[in-house]
Amino acid sequence: MTGSSSSPVAESTPGRAGLGPRAAGMLVFGSSAAVLVVEIVALRLLAPYLGLTLETSTMVIGIALTAIAFGSWLGGHIADQVDPRRLIGPALGVSGAVVALTPSVLRSTAEWAPAVLLVIASLTILVPGALLSAVTPFVTKLRLTNLAETGAVVGRLSGVGTVGAIVGTVLTGFVLVSRLPVSGILLGLGALLVAGSAWVEWRTRGWSGAPALALMVVAGGLAVTVAPGGCDVETKYHCARVVADPDGGAGRTLVLDGLRHSYVDVDDPAHLKFEYVRAIASVVDAAFPQGEPLAAHHVGGGGLTLPRYLAATRPGTHSLVSEIDAGVVDINREQLGLRAQAGIDVRVEDGRLGLRRLDTASRDLVVGDAFGGVSVPWHLTTVEAMTDVRRVLDEEGLYVANLIDHGGMDFARAEVATLSQIFEHVAVLGEPADIGQGRPAADSRGGNLVVLASDHPVDLRATQSALDFRRTGWKITTGEDLTSWTGAAHVLTDDHAPVDQLLQPL
Repeated sequence: MTGSSSSPVAESTPGRAGLGPRAAGMLVFGSSAAVLVVEIVALRLLAPYLGLTLETSTMVIGIALTAIAFGSWLGGHIADQVDPRRLIGPALGVSGAVVALTPSVLRSTAEWAPAVLLVIASLTILVPGALLSAVTPFVTKLRLTNLAETGAVVGRLSGVGTVGAIVGTVLTGFVLVSRLPVSGILLGLGALLVAGSAWVEWRTRGWSGAPALALMVVAGGLAVTVAPGGCDVETKYHCARVVADPDGGAGRTLVLDGLRHSYVDVDDPAHLKFEYVRAIASVVDAAFPQGEPLAAHHVGGGGLTLPRYLAATRPGTHSLVSEIDAGVVDINREQLGLRAQAGIDVRVEDGRLGLRRLDTASRDLVVGDAFGGVSVPWHLTTVEAMTDVRRVLDEEGLYVANLIDHGGMDFARAEVATLSQIFEHVAVLGEPADIGQGRPAADSRGGNLVVLASDHPVDLRATQSALDFRRTGWKITTGEDLTSWTGAAHVLTDDHAPVDQLLQPL
């Protein structure tokens, strides 16, 4: 009859009896939130091995979206073929087991089979992401009873799923990562998903595999304790370890996401081990009279090697440090011997925002040594950022920064071109092959470079003498040689600063 206002959906009445609106909302909300938790935490797990770059973030987001799309499509298709009550429990339980095993599986793969890391990483996001995304069409199928309320049911559950995704994102980014280790987050989420599977099983008297999956979650917890790649501390941004100097003494190396960031000699802050740190110290010692106290600002803290050096060699120096990671600051105090001494003031803040808070012409020295993974955060490299650096320096002030690049040195040359737009005097320090001296560019190995910039002439002869005295083997390029080395390099701006793309892969 054409006058009928509602047509029953086949076999939907038993589903309604087994899954009420509140339970349906909880399942959709929780599964959608879990997908986003897995996505965000996957970035943290992969950062030590792939770097925290735009490409890594894009890859993880792309895989997660693929999982959501595939799971939604396949879940809807299967829900029309099989009673959805039989599917929700397995989807939650299997995804929970995979999530719980992910930390140990990924870290073991990165250590013992790095060639297949991308494949394994993709699967650890795709499998739980697709299974969890399939829950929404399963639940929707169970809640649909007649065509008259189709729009309301689909719209309501879609909205609940979106809110769940938002809550999962905010909860992970603002709360979980700052308070719990990555492995703890995934183990806890895995346990919750398996518990949800058991709850659905009890409610619908369906699938009975939750006990076996619970054992897999326990196995995941045990595996985390023996898997390689663990951290001494998981900070808000990094997997951090402090490694004692194998040669003995009071030397300590701060390792963040598998990369050596700082070497600190707790007993002798004037002992500088890393070559680039000795180069920065050489620049500073040549630019300012010996022992003269300075007003310095450091963009990026790490182990605070340079602030400690300045405090030891230039008594009365005041170093203000912008370090975004509060966990790294705690490591300095608890494991690297930083005492509440006059001269070093550390603020937990983004380096660009820290620059904005400084008064004009208030600093003799600005040191740039901030890294996210293997690259300088792009917003600290631009014309606009360097204009702020110039603003806070006094007339004879000096900016000196640590850069890392490889291959064609495209990023380093772009940063030099950018600085040349702002400062009258610019020079680059590094291995001769890396800065266009001695051997052809094809012989460049890449690594650390140091760039200096000022509106006041810098004594480069004295700088070279200091480099030679510290046995760095580094040379200086400036003037026409630097212009030739820079070439037609791209000037970085807030509107266009493709730092990750300019960097050559390691």
